[in-house]
Amino acid sequence: MGRIHLIQHNYRAPLLRLLGLGPKFIPTKAIEQLQTLLNENTFWAKNRSKKEIKKMIAHSNSIVTMWEYQKMIGFGRATSDNTFRCVLWDIVIAEGYQNLGLGKTLIESLVNSKSIQGVEKVYLMTTNCKEFYKGCGFVEVTNQSLLVRSNNM
Repeated sequence: MGRIHLIQHNYRAPLLRLLGLGPKFIPTKAIEQLQTLLNENTFWAKNRSKKEIKKMIAHSNSIVTMWEYQKMIGFGRATSDNTFRCVLWDIVIAEGYQNLGLGKTLIESLVNSKSIQGVEKVYLMTTNCKEFYKGCGFVEVTNQSLLVRSNNM
């Protein structure tokens, strides 16, 4: 990972969220870069506003970003009760950097972060990447159902 830098941010990621700092504490307009990363590489996180992204980060227990020099190429976050359950969210690696092992590195960094490493179960939801996550140690659960309630109706 020579030119690739992984940052495991402090709780609520204040330097990322409030100051837009990237590797080596250099201002990189990180929130704008994250917004672009999500818009260009996901279908579920398109068109999130900078205000929403900052709020999302402020309410996450663990945040990881991945950079090539000053360009954000990966992101992931988790929410947790720090004891029993954790959910991974918004795992994304930029298209040109996929299939290089970076996604697995990002996930390992998240699940090994202080607030998550001791939890009983780590959950995630995926639409298209089930086999990738199985390769990261997740197993498909068939005896539970995912139920969703949208408050935006």
